[in-house]
Parts: sequence; structure tokens; C-alpha cells
Amino acid sequence: MKLSLVQEMREIDRRAGEEYGLPELLLMETAGGKVAEAAIAMLGTVKGRQISIAAGSGNNGGDAFAAARYLANRGAAVKVFLAGNPEHIKHSPAVMRDVLTQMGIAVHTLTEKRDMDRLRLSLHFTDLIIDGLLGTGFAGAPREKMREVISMLNASGKPILAIDIASGVEADTGKVASVAIEAARTVTLGLPKPGHYLSPGADHTGKLSVSDIGIPYPLLTDDAIRQELLDERLAATLLPARIRAAHKGTCGRILVVAGSRGMTGAAAMASQAALRAGCGIVTLAVPASLQPLLAVKLTEVMTKPLLETDGALGGEGALDELLALAAAYDGVLMGPGLGRAPQTMELVRAFAMAYDKPLVLDADALYAFRDHGAELAKCPQPPVITPHLGELAGLTGLTVPDLREDLLGFVREAAQEYRSILVAKSECTLVAYPDGRVYFTTVGNPGMATAGAGDVLAGTIAGLIEQTGSDQAPLVGTFLHGRAGDLAYAKLCEGLMATDILQALPEARRQLENLPADERM
Repeated sequence: MKLSLVQEMREIDRRAGEEYGLPELLLMETAGGKVAEAAIAMLGTVKGRQISIAAGSGNNGGDAFAAARYLANRGAAVKVFLAGNPEHIKHSPAVMRDVLTQMGIAVHTLTEKRDMDRLRLSLHFTDLIIDGLLGTGFAGAPREKMREVISMLNASGKPILAIDIASGVEADTGKVASVAIEAARTVTLGLPKPGHYLSPGADHTGKLSVSDIGIPYPLLTDDAIRQELLDERLAATLLPARIRAAHKGTCGRILVVAGSRGMTGAAAMASQAALRAGCGIVTLAVPASLQPLLAVKLTEVMTKPLLETDGALGGEGALDELLALAAAYDGVLMGPGLGRAPQTMELVRAFAMAYDKPLVLDADALYAFRDHGAELAKCPQPPVITPHLGELAGLTGLTVPDLREDLLGFVREAAQEYRSILVAKSECTLVAYPDGRVYFTTVGNPGMATAGAGDVLAGTIAGLIEQTGSDQAPLVGTFLHGRAGDLAYAKLCEGLMATDILQALPEARRQLENLPADERM
């Protein structure tokens, strides 16, 4: 499923009217019915229940007015409040409001103190609040009266159903400048929006459902929309079934270059993750002094010693040695626990410029490209880079707060500038491609904020390179990693460790492989 930016959704609405003859009022009418259905689902029944509806003067308010009519028809006692300027109300919302008044349902304008008191009293007795205040066209900070209304709705303690997006959240970025509705559920119309998945907007969304309001399918799947959800339906189509005649050589040979003194765990977890993802052969190349230790620690992973200088990987002859070793493999993962010694950083950059097969760069290998980001675009093949936001900030020369201003935009731009497949690890991991495509993950949880989780992700992606193809491995790997994290979280909550994600990878893959055909894209 695609995700739409605000301007893209406006274009969809325009084309629905001009090319398909679907008037705005018809779409608004359908939206109101879908919102009413969501309200009924939340309450079980609305007959005899009181529902307070807060509307703005835009189309979001029009959807709210339409929903009020549907709910009144089902026996709900609706109290409707217009927080926007009644003189600025648009044509379609005005039509929906006028139908309500013709039905004898008052629309109370919030202009004076006594009007706010009426709202406060209504909230005291209400069973559900419907938020139709601002919608997806909003950006910046709400005006003073709107802030007061939003704060009052939140303070009521009653469940809130948001229409399209929680008021106060920017749909394209998830930003909240001051206050925003704290929704228990959001029903979004046509397509989901980035602000539903990016924090802090994600924290204001509650349970998200996407409602079909009759927009023609070709408009919702237009190739011009470059954002898409990475869900199990998509991931399942990218993971081919393993043929009966498969053997370890056909399932991928991956070389992991990782580890340094005090950071052998990262190397071990990344290597094991590649195997748990289904890779046939994994070899871990480490500084020579660490090879005996890791050979004992790892049973199924082969180990190779590499040249080191002063206890760190690198030095004269190290590049030739590593290139000769890597030639026998389908791809290389470089970076987990590698250390940041100058000779190691030089080796990473030189290898990336010379190696002409799939390459995953993680952790310390990314640090090697601080102040050298332009060199990533010169790699023989677009590398997969897997930064968390701190590492991405280091690459781009920005701060994490800078990135948060428009994470989607910055990630998309960085993938294009660095000619890389960029896996930006955050509360909603984004996978961006140099051609402008960006995928939003739908799995993962706060318990995965634990040391080593990124090493497992990098290994999972690398382990899938030969199985899925190097372009698809970041998508399938990111999904499997998130699903494995969810499986571990269900048992261990915030106590989960990276190795728990590692151990859950086979079950995550089994679930994906067994997804029924009718649930795939």
C-alpha cells in the first residue's frame, strides 16, 4: 500500500473529480460513513450513547459533519462543535453542516467563553470524541483557540477518534509543534500518511485503520507516489520459496568483516544472524589476534584471520588480502564492532571503492565515511548502508533534531546523493533507494532499543543477498528483523536482548513463508 504526501492526496482528489467525475461531496459523504463505522466499532453500539464531535472549517470538518449525521441516524446523541471560523467554511463542509441543522441538530460555534463551557460540559458526559478539527492540510502550530480546544479534548480522558490524522500532527513529517490530539484510533481516508508512522505523530495516532472511500484504484497506486508500506504482504512476495534441490552453495556465501578488541559480540551476532536468515555459508573475517576466540565461540560460522596493526584491522597488504578473500563470496558485510582505528577506516574506504559485488556497510564502517560521504556514490555497486539516526546525522553533517524536521525528505535525499540503499533505523525504519522510492516498516517495537539489535539487522540483510537479490534483501531483512523483534517482545517485553531477536528470526521467516496466497499482494 502506498503512503501519500499532502500534495499527492490533493492531486488524487483533484483527479478523482476531473478525470473520473467523482464530486468532492460524494467522497466526503463516504468518508463520513466510514468514520461512523469506526465509532460504532469503538463503542459496540452508538444507540443512546453521547458523542461529541469537534469540527474545523475545512474538509476534515465536513467529514465530521457527515459522520455526525450517520451517527444520529443510528440513535446516537451527537453534540457538534465548530471550532473554525464559520465565515471561512468551505462549500462542501457547509453543505454537510446545513444538512445537520435541517435535521434539528445544532452546530455550536466556539466563539465565546460560554461556548467553551458548553463544550467542557458535553465532554464530561460524552462516551466518545470525534476529532475533525484540522486534517492533513495542517502545518505549523495551531492557533490559540484551537490549542485550547485540543487541550480540552485531551484533558477529558475520553477516547478520541481522529479523522485522517490527529489534529496538530503534520501529515508529511509527523511533527507536533505545540499540542496535538491524543487519539485512541485514527481512521485515515484513501491512503495512510507518513505522519502516522513517524514520531511524534505516531504516538498521537493510536490504532490506525485505512478506509476505502471509493477513490479509483489507479489513482491510489500511481507510480508517481514514491512512498510505500513495507508489510508482510509485500515482504512475502520478495522472499522466494526454496527449491527442493537447494544446497548451501545456492543459498548464499557471505563474508562478514567485523570485530575488534572488546567488541567481538557484534561480529558474532551479525554472522549468526546471516545464518538464521537462511544463508548457506557465512565466514567471519577478524583481526588475527581475535580469530581463536571467535573460532571457539562460533560453531557454524567459519572464521578467517586478517592482518592487523597495533591490535586493529588494517595495515600494509591488508586491502589485497581482503579483496582476495572476498572474491569467493556473493557479498560482504562490513562494520559491526570493527573499531575506529585510522588504518581500519582507511581499509574500509579503500575496500568499498574496489569491491564490485553487493556490500553492506554498518556501524563502524559507516563512521569511516564521516567527512567522506561523497565517496559512497563512487562504489562500483550501490552499497546498503544501515545507519541509526545518530550515524546518519554524522554522515550528512546535520543533527538528529535537524533530521527529525523532515526525516522522509532527508533520507530520500541522502539515498540519492550517496547512490546507496539506505536503511535508516528509527521508531519506523525507512528503506530508501537512489531512485527515490522509500518504504516504511510496519513492524518493530520499543523493546528493540537494545545494544546489538543493529548488528542483527545488518547480518539479516547480508544473509538474504543471494536468496532474494541484493535490491530486495534490505526490504525482506528489515521486515524479518522487525517481526522477530515483535515475537521476542511478546514474551520478554522491554527485557529482550539482541540475541532474542536473533533466535526469533527462523519463526519470523516461517510465518512469512506460510502467509496464505490470498493475503499476498
